[in-house]
Amino acid sequence: MTKNEAHEADIAAIKEIVATVEHVQNNELVEEFVGLFREDAIWTTGHGKRLFGRDTIAAFTRKVLPGAMSETTVTFEVEHVLFLRPDVAAVKVRQVSRSGGDSYVGTPMYVVTKEDGRWLITAAQNTIVVDEE
Repeated sequence: MTKNEAHEADIAAIKEIVATVEHVQNNELVEEFVGLFREDAIWTTGHGKRLFGRDTIAAFTRKVLPGAMSETTVTFEVEHVLFLRPDVAAVKVRQVSRSGGDSYVGTPMYVVTKEDGRWLITAAQNTIVVDEE
């Protein structure tokens, strides 16, 4: 595999993580969601709740995800991937949540790391967009 092919494969794998986040959230699949995170991951929710470690992320997710998507759908689109190193990338995502006739836009930032050949979420920060231009 050439260097360019490897790079494109990594981008595809990173986009697949984001697609999986969308799928597991829409289908309320808690364990699959938690499995996307590195053991020592950090995550800040769109409302500013700071979570440290997969166990804490799991406990929070088990409380909030079941039932949360009964009248809501969310889509995620990778807007930009910046490789900080070949095994570390910052991923900017556009998130749109729809509930009834309302919708809001979020702008998550994921830092993903390649661990034993698999990309995992290592740090994530979600932010609600107040006024999109």
